[in-house]
Amino acid sequence: MIFEEKSVAYPPVHPGTDRTFIRFYTGTPDLGSIFYPEEHDSLPQRVFVTDTTVASLPVTTQFIEQFRDENYAKPKIENGFVGKHGKDVLVILGAGEPYKTIESVLLIVKAALDNNGLRSTVFVGIGGGVITDMTAFAASIFKRGAHCELVPTTLLSMVDAAVGGKTGCDFDSYKNMIGSFFPAQKIHICPEFIQSLPDSEYRSGMAEVVKTAMLYSKELFEKLENYPDILHDRKNPLVNEMIKVSVNAKATVVEQDLTEKNIRMQLNLGHTFGHALETCAGLGAISHGDAVAWGMMRAAALAKNIGLCTSDYSERIEKMLASFGWETAPVHPVLAAQYPADQIPKMLFNAMKKDKKNSSGKVRFILQEDIEKTVSTEIEEKEVLLVLQD
Repeated sequence: MIFEEKSVAYPPVHPGTDRTFIRFYTGTPDLGSIFYPEEHDSLPQRVFVTDTTVASLPVTTQFIEQFRDENYAKPKIENGFVGKHGKDVLVILGAGEPYKTIESVLLIVKAALDNNGLRSTVFVGIGGGVITDMTAFAASIFKRGAHCELVPTTLLSMVDAAVGGKTGCDFDSYKNMIGSFFPAQKIHICPEFIQSLPDSEYRSGMAEVVKTAMLYSKELFEKLENYPDILHDRKNPLVNEMIKVSVNAKATVVEQDLTEKNIRMQLNLGHTFGHALETCAGLGAISHGDAVAWGMMRAAALAKNIGLCTSDYSERIEKMLASFGWETAPVHPVLAAQYPADQIPKMLFNAMKKDKKNSSGKVRFILQEDIEKTVSTEIEEKEVLLVLQD
């Protein structure tokens, strides 16, 4: 496989790595050629982690087969599967947000311990954001820090989740409440993986692409704005372009602010609203991308209400998001189906106050004046409630 590589450097503030190498591959994903080159006897032990969905893909079958015990008549690939290939280990977890738990993280750790893992062991997450987040978190806590590589297989994980060193899992219905900053040494990006995604997962990832374009690339935003059919045209060259633009933008931000002390906060555009929606709806009831897209519209409405942006800009964002099929109404249908309308705004606001991005009980939002013009500001409760009501 042919690849081009970009390095991301930042000050070492952890026992993991001070540099991430991001490799962009072309062609059909071939995990064997990436992790088992001809000369691999001197490689450290790897603990590969994936989920039942990725393990069942035709492009991963040959790789997965190497970890089946020869004494088994092809056991089912199901949650909790652990196989061995020489000194390497494969852990297969259940797929989706419901499995993003501390129990899953500890299962990864246990597999490493049971197979004599060392601090030199490399934890390799192969999957979407759930798998990459948990695998990197397991690596960060295993013997106070092992090593990590990631193979993002969804659009969302390629353009956002796998890049930047945020790790963790959900806890007590709140998203990503346990975690660490622990960048991967290498990230292997194979865009062809997205051809296997269901439409809902592809659209979910597209929300993070749109967010990145709003923050850092007027050119990309205009291309997406003028071609919403990209949702149904995954072979279009624009797909590879938007992945690279998103990765490069996030890499630039993370290189300057790994632990989110200043400019990295911009990447939370739409996320304060979106995470609250995910929490109140029940984790997994709505995709992360769909929640963030709704959150970006709420952020635009809030910016308009406080006089930060014009009505024209808010309407432009609404038109763009709607063209991709995302919900733009103040009350999301996933909540309207569960709760009385008059309870929803306060419920969402209470969830926002518990978001890890806030401090001193205040709620901070990332808002925009226009494309590429972004501010971070604290907003009073009454202003927030206004954009959450019909």
